[in-house]
Amino acid sequence: MTRHRLDRGGNRQANSALFRIVIVRLAHDLETKTYMERRLKEGKSKLEVIRMLKRYVAREVYGILPRG
Repeated sequence: MTRHRLDRGGNRQANSALFRIVIVRLAHDLETKTYMERRLKEGKSKLEVIRMLKRYVAREVYGILPRG
């Protein structure tokens, strides 16, 4: 599957923070490690799995952010 980026813009600091959160979770969270292993066995690449984890974390963080 070839991925095409629709928009190269975005908040670089937020993207960097999401990446760090995922890397720390992979180092310390058993559930995240298990998810990574399962997706790798399905044939996904490490970068694809990290991208999926970043999307999950972004949804989680967005729900916590204050409104208004």
